[in-house]
Amino acid sequence: MRRVALWVVFSSLLCAQTERFDVHALLKIARISEPQLSPDGKLVAFTVQRMDLEKNSSSRQIWVVPAAGGAPKQITAEGNNSRPRWSPDSKRIAFVSTRGGASQIWTMDPDGGDARQVTRLSTEAGGVLFSPSGKHLAFTSEVYPECANDDCNRKKLEEEKASQVKARIYTSLLYRHWNEWKGKRRKHIFVVGVDGGAPKDLTPGHRDVPPFSLGGEDYAISPDGKELCFVMNTDADLALSTNSDLFVVPIEGGEHRRISMNAGADNTPKYSPDGKWLAWRQQVRPGYESDRWRLVVMERATGRSTVLTESLDRWVTGFTWAPDSSRLFFTIEDRGRSQVHLVPVTGGSTRLILSGSSNVSEVQLSGDGRTMVYLENSGSKPNEIYRVASTGGDPAPLTRLNEELLSRYKLTRLEEFWVEGAEKTKVHSFLVKPPDFDPKRKYPVLMLIHGGPQGAWGESWTYRWNAQVFAHAGFVIVQPNPRGSTGYGQKFIDEINADWGGRVYEDLMAVADHVAALPYVDKERMAAAGGSYGGYMVNWMLGHTDRFKAFVSHAGVFDLRSMAGETEEIWFPLWEFRGMPWDNPEVYERWSPSYFARNFKTPTLVIHGELDYRVPAGQGMQLFTALQLQKVPSKLILFPDEGHWIVKPLNSVLWYTNFIDWIAEWTRK
Repeated sequence: MRRVALWVVFSSLLCAQTERFDVHALLKIARISEPQLSPDGKLVAFTVQRMDLEKNSSSRQIWVVPAAGGAPKQITAEGNNSRPRWSPDSKRIAFVSTRGGASQIWTMDPDGGDARQVTRLSTEAGGVLFSPSGKHLAFTSEVYPECANDDCNRKKLEEEKASQVKARIYTSLLYRHWNEWKGKRRKHIFVVGVDGGAPKDLTPGHRDVPPFSLGGEDYAISPDGKELCFVMNTDADLALSTNSDLFVVPIEGGEHRRISMNAGADNTPKYSPDGKWLAWRQQVRPGYESDRWRLVVMERATGRSTVLTESLDRWVTGFTWAPDSSRLFFTIEDRGRSQVHLVPVTGGSTRLILSGSSNVSEVQLSGDGRTMVYLENSGSKPNEIYRVASTGGDPAPLTRLNEELLSRYKLTRLEEFWVEGAEKTKVHSFLVKPPDFDPKRKYPVLMLIHGGPQGAWGESWTYRWNAQVFAHAGFVIVQPNPRGSTGYGQKFIDEINADWGGRVYEDLMAVADHVAALPYVDKERMAAAGGSYGGYMVNWMLGHTDRFKAFVSHAGVFDLRSMAGETEEIWFPLWEFRGMPWDNPEVYERWSPSYFARNFKTPTLVIHGELDYRVPAGQGMQLFTALQLQKVPSKLILFPDEGHWIVKPLNSVLWYTNFIDWIAEWTRK
């Protein structure tokens, strides 16, 4: 295979040169996140994360930029600093910082001056929020439930560290999660005066609050500052339940009270600015983490709740209140893109506000409701911050932190196509061509299969499976969204349940047929790769097709029976396979790649993190053993310091390098 030249002609007139966009270029990007518009509408605080290859680490710092436009300014430098949150008068920023050697809550002026440390907890602190009164800060800390003060926590931490016995003892499930073992501490929400003092534990007990199975902003303070709303799962066995509910507790402490009675998940509560309403996202089917996310509002005076998006067959991915509390702006995922919609708080039809070939998130409104600020990225552009009129119009970028860097590279815009998949259902895919694409050439193909399985490829930027890096290595990149993919309606999502190797496999083969027939594709040089469920599908393909020249299986499920007993969130196999292996053995046998190992022939690279407790590393090792015993060319890469994702800079370099080299080796002419 002819490699993509390191230098290419960018313009016949300008004769400018662009470089190859590889993993080293990817790691130079400033990763923008957490935009926060000040209440007075003048500044946007945000964070920028940068990778440091030499130190094999990253640094996150806080910046500000004028909301009306202007030069962004970095306002922190010492330690790692994140989660900026404005005081109601816009005169202070609360944030989380490690500048003192541990993660604690600090406040500072908008220019970074007069930084003051608020907490000094032995158990550290994070997740800070300003109360609407400006008098309190809410935050989280992982504490020993039996301890009433920090002296007790400090003593227990020291005893645990000094103990030479490191055995873990459990009497219930969910004893580990993602990449961490569950210890003796629990995450609680605390409140403290803005000038410091003794924090008060608002959620004492043996539950993690918010549940560590959830993400997002899962607690909020009412506009009058009198109560905290938070998310908690009180079911007896957390490994079997997705039933998180909303609770409220007085800001001064006391008994908490449940206010949502839904059997599925409730999360991300947000009070309306006038305090009359509470909104949140909701799933209704218990035990199904990929049920449709709806937008719900509750009238606080009556306790009556209403689903605002019941007629909209798309997931609500985020939302924010209009300043006058009459409407909500929310984002949805639709066919690989995100859109911003508007809905009245009293219900009714939704209205499209913002759409395009991109991914939009973190939407916020100015105090007068006229301006919207948000994050936006696409398949050829990482996150930057934008502003636009809340009624729509042409967006204006507030940041261009990556413009100079990316001007060196020719990043290819995503194309798209539809094919007829299983049961004549339309299946959507994205395609990325190499830079300086020549339609007269024949290119090798790399099909990337997404995880989830309820996930999707889209017009969005990613650092872990970056299509631009693979395209610059000389491949035509195909990103299919087969059965199970989000953004195409809930029925399309549900059709992968208990059918992991069925219709979704047919969908993918239909995509492969279409791509193989393209005039610029060499159908004899096609490869496929995937992670998590995508790794499962690679393992399934190993036993069911020989059309691909090479595979990469990252964190892939190999044996469904052992996977069900090793993974941590047991609600997942219970839903996906209609029970455990002893309940429904036929489904496990039918869809387990391990039962088809005798058919394995395709050269395969196997990658796994040893701290992966979602798809434990034993799955990758079993796969590698099967490949080796079948004399199939194969390689195993284990990362002892990584979980489900490979995130450390040097590990990321190794991952991309070996990935691309493996595919190139087996697709070379």
